[in-house]
Amino acid sequence: MKEIRAIVDAYSTIDFTKNQASLATVVRVEGSSYRRMGARMLVKDDGNYLGGISGGCLEGDALRRAQKAIASQKPSMITYDTTQDDGHQVGVGLGCNGIIDVLFTPLGNDEPGNPLDILSGLVDTRMPRIMVSITGPNNNQHMLGRSWIYENEDQFRGAFAMPEILGDLLKDIVLAKESLSSKSVLYQTEEGQTQVFIEVVLPALQLVLYGANYDLYPMARISRELGWNVTVVTNIARAGKSLFALADKVVHNKGDELPQIDGFTAILLMSHDYKTDFSNLQKSIHTNAGYIGLLGPRKRALKMFDAMIADGRPLTKKDQHRIFAPAGLHIGAASPEEIALSIIAEIQAHFAGGTGTPLRLKKGAIHSD
Repeated sequence: MKEIRAIVDAYSTIDFTKNQASLATVVRVEGSSYRRMGARMLVKDDGNYLGGISGGCLEGDALRRAQKAIASQKPSMITYDTTQDDGHQVGVGLGCNGIIDVLFTPLGNDEPGNPLDILSGLVDTRMPRIMVSITGPNNNQHMLGRSWIYENEDQFRGAFAMPEILGDLLKDIVLAKESLSSKSVLYQTEEGQTQVFIEVVLPALQLVLYGANYDLYPMARISRELGWNVTVVTNIARAGKSLFALADKVVHNKGDELPQIDGFTAILLMSHDYKTDFSNLQKSIHTNAGYIGLLGPRKRALKMFDAMIADGRPLTKKDQHRIFAPAGLHIGAASPEEIALSIIAEIQAHFAGGTGTPLRLKKGAIHSD
């Protein structure tokens, strides 16, 4: 979401009476690649660009093709094949051994289905959203590059312009929404083939920190660098000015306001006071937070769990899956910055379905899609 937000912000500042722009989007990946489906690059007619579609070796060619889309005002889809050991092949230096389809879409021409107009309304979403784009073939110019938002089946049936694939597409949208994973699907019709990119746009992760000590700051700094939303629940009278600059929101721990917590929220209890953390743990369990972490030794957390059992409120299986105590991956962390790194890495792994296993020990592809 960080890249989408940055591109949307940059797009909103373009004066299309004076400048033009186009968008490059990775819409299909086969094999290995540095960036995954949904990676984007906003290109202006002056050659400036924001974002990226690879580790750097495809951007030069993509820049030229994006400017060609601006000049022609026609979208196109280009396939980059880095599986061939050919020194003349664009992207051979990528070393990823994959095939990448990139859609180049001119912007600012008032054509229906502008993807950035749609994404502009999704940057603050707190629930998964679906955007559907026609990505091929190139001879289907009147539809290529058009995008639609999926709100519900009735709305989409009334909006989508290709009824011949609608039934199968709706089934695939449901599957993508259930799995929370984007997918590229090829549909066969009497007129030929149509490639569709079903993109699941996930909310930015939200981190809610309960505490008042100096170790809040590296947690907030690293989270903001990742594009996460950060809320701190603390004694405002003791909070430094820099905390208000780092956090999206600071909530008084004795006030009536409560942080807004959803399934894409990670809670971290770091007051370093047993009673306070225990009280906040019991409150956190009653939220939809996807991750609840506790600082401190395992013995301290077990004491809390035993107290809950004695009170007739044992942890459910759902709670056992989302509570991490002690929080963090075992990376030998000692300083507040290192501890923050270990915890944030664990949060990322949890929400992304990773294991925290060193990649050199992982069997198979790095990415599952």
